[in-house]
Amino acid sequence: MSRVAVYGTGSWGTAFGMVLADAGCEVTLWGRRPDLAEAVNTTRTNPDYLPGVELPTAVTATTDPAEAARDAEFTVLAVPSQTLRENLGRWAPLLHPETVLVSLMKGVELGTAKRMSEVIAEITGAGEDRVAVLSGPNLAKEIAARQPAASVVACRDESVARRLQAACHTPYFRPYTNTDVVGCELGGAVKNVIGLAVGIADGMGLGDNAKGSLITRGLAETTRLGLVMGADAHTFAGLAGMGDLVATCSSPLSRNHTFGTNLGRGMTLEEAVAATRQTAEGVKSCQSVLDLAGRHGVDMPITETVVSIVHKGTPPLVALKELMSRSAKAEGV
Repeated sequence: MSRVAVYGTGSWGTAFGMVLADAGCEVTLWGRRPDLAEAVNTTRTNPDYLPGVELPTAVTATTDPAEAARDAEFTVLAVPSQTLRENLGRWAPLLHPETVLVSLMKGVELGTAKRMSEVIAEITGAGEDRVAVLSGPNLAKEIAARQPAASVVACRDESVARRLQAACHTPYFRPYTNTDVVGCELGGAVKNVIGLAVGIADGMGLGDNAKGSLITRGLAETTRLGLVMGADAHTFAGLAGMGDLVATCSSPLSRNHTFGTNLGRGMTLEEAVAATRQTAEGVKSCQSVLDLAGRHGVDMPITETVVSIVHKGTPPLVALKELMSRSAKAEGV
């Protein structure tokens, strides 16, 4: 039985801990709040993030990061992406020297424009064979209800990807392996930004034509960036690309879509933050994704529009007119 540490007791960290336990692993969740850890251990539930969901007995929780790390074959990181560097800096000395570090995070670091796997490698010194990512259309509440879902586990070392695949394969959760870490991470990070854009369109009362156009052109700009950074184009047509994008842009369970909808209805950024309560990664990552695109000379107009609305206060209607008035071009560019 594999031991797995999951750092983060939010909805996705907890749901994936349940998947791992259902696949036969012994799972320790780390969280900063003693009351939440106690609830997991005594009531078998996470009342704040997955109320009503009974967790397997193989899932326990602790506030001690060293206890969570003990003898873990896999260390899963499920904290907000902009807090990873600070948190991992404290945890790194505690981690087993051969543990595989698995990112569930879908963001790009502000300031450095680094992907989460790059931050993990920098802080821990782990080589590419010890850093993996998991990404796909994985809405936590549906997975916690054990509804069918598929995902991608990516590592440059295919044998490590296969080990992780086996550790989280259940009758309802089907993981596929990939070696394209860059593509999987970019697909997960940029889809949050496009999810905001589609949510804004929903909030403005725009129709399915507009939303279909945003999803398709959003995938196109994600792919442009990915190809320049060395990703495989096929990744963006798969679960970590189109699959995740469609789920995020179409589901009311998506935080980013919900956040965008509130903005489109006229909420201020502060009001939307208060209404969403949980982290919508695209709100901060839209700026770092745009910075990353600028560093690589890639045009990402939808991402630029989202940044303008979210961080510059441009009214959605004005931003829409600016986006639609861009010069016409062939679809392939």
